[in-house]
Amino acid sequence: MKKKIAVLTATRAEYGLLRRIILALNNTEEFEAEVVVTGAHLSPEFGLTYHDILDDNIPIARKIEILLSSDTPTGISKSMGLALISFAEYFEESRPDALIVLGDRYETLAVCCAAMNARIPIVHLYGGETTEGAVDEAIRHSITKMSYLHFTATEQYRQRVIQLGEHPDRVFKVGAIGIENILKTKLLSKSDLEESISFSLNQPYAVVTFHPVTLESKGAGTQFKEILRAFARHSEMKYIFTKANADTDGRIINQMIDEYVLENTNAVCFESLGSLRYLSAVKYSSVVIGNSSSGLLEVPSLKVPTINIGDRQKGRLQADSVLNCSADAVEIDRAMRLACSGEFRDKIASVKNPYGDGETSEKIVGVLKNVFAKKELNLKKQFYDLPMDNGM
Repeated sequence: MKKKIAVLTATRAEYGLLRRIILALNNTEEFEAEVVVTGAHLSPEFGLTYHDILDDNIPIARKIEILLSSDTPTGISKSMGLALISFAEYFEESRPDALIVLGDRYETLAVCCAAMNARIPIVHLYGGETTEGAVDEAIRHSITKMSYLHFTATEQYRQRVIQLGEHPDRVFKVGAIGIENILKTKLLSKSDLEESISFSLNQPYAVVTFHPVTLESKGAGTQFKEILRAFARHSEMKYIFTKANADTDGRIINQMIDEYVLENTNAVCFESLGSLRYLSAVKYSSVVIGNSSSGLLEVPSLKVPTINIGDRQKGRLQADSVLNCSADAVEIDRAMRLACSGEFRDKIASVKNPYGDGETSEKIVGVLKNVFAKKELNLKKQFYDLPMDNGM
């Protein structure tokens, strides 16, 4: 019988990365993917993005509502509690042979707690990364310690997972799935993109995604106001906004985006563009602005500059096409002028992306085949100690 692999997805960005792994699993004789949808996917406020999954002809095994209409710390904690209860029931009923999760979101942590209690092996993408400005850092490392198998984007991140005590035999460097999406997806033409988003791209434009920085005292609204102040200095530009995730204070940012778009005809916003339209929009853009991980992981492969604002992604490896600045209108303005200059575009024309070669999904499925060829997994994990320095 085929092994049943539950695949968790709660957000548009997460699904865009997991999609190829789901398809690769379903294309084997050994596995079937059981897609479990939760979180923002099921919220009208965030675009009901579970429709993107159905549009890809991928069946959804279960929809589990957990998201409350609050993005306060208390609301987030209550959503985590609901996720823990609801997924405990799901795991008891479905009993998948493993659970695949990606990243570092709060609902993922809650789901992994339920899976751990149900003795379901957890397969984690992408541990070992650092995001010093967000609570995601602590969540990511916590999920690492609950997980049985680990797939990392780079060798440095692999070593970091091992440093956390995970055995090297269960930690695999596979590259970033976003690179595979870029290399293997036929992107839209510029005219087809314009028609799809009902927005003319007849002048230079930026793709903008900004999420709350959860560990900073300076509020999300204050930071985003600085971004909009910088945009006011660039009337030659148009702006495509994708809205913030369902994180603490995300709704503040989204409300400001809505107000900006109403008042400025050179801007348009979307709860979700979907992977195809997002990557196509990036391809023809002058610059990507914000603090999304895609600006560091995916955008460099399209030879487009990234302006990474603030500390949300601080600590991640980055290509030379990434410019870092604080959430200050003057600094953002300066970075925009540099990024859009011909000199900088020429400089990054041959930039190398440090996140892999685009064969990630096949590498992951290959490892899973080897691991699950065993009749039974031994979930008892010993802490792997690094060799001691004799001089210490």
